[in-house]
Amino acid sequence: MVRFLASTALYLLANALGLLAAAALLDGFTLRPLGFVLSVLIFTAVETLLGPFVLKVAIRYAPALRGGIALVTTFVGLLLTSVLTDGLRIEGALTWVLAPFVVWAFVLVAAILLPLVLFRKVLGGRRSETRTVHRA
Repeated sequence: MVRFLASTALYLLANALGLLAAAALLDGFTLRPLGFVLSVLIFTAVETLLGPFVLKVAIRYAPALRGGIALVTTFVGLLLTSVLTDGLRIEGALTWVLAPFVVWAFVLVAAILLPLVLFRKVLGGRRSETRTVHRA
């Protein structure tokens, strides 16, 4: 249960960072402060729920899309989040094309680096425990 909560928190934080990065880098990508938390929650829920579905559809109908599943899911997540909330607005075709790439790239980097930064003490403690157990 602790692992599930930690991974959920990391995923939410990574998605928040991805959305903030897109807002900072793209002129047509706007996040409103009051709707930001709701936007992150909806975006994360949409990506979590639609990811497996998009993968199944791609494998069945377009196997070449398999590598781009994360980008397609990110695009759909941004689309639904912008429709369902007032906290996220995306304007312009170029922004719609670039936003999934920016969000995906920052979420990927955050998903790799955040566990190393946030759980350094926990991971360090486990490593020392493992070394102690193996030496005994």
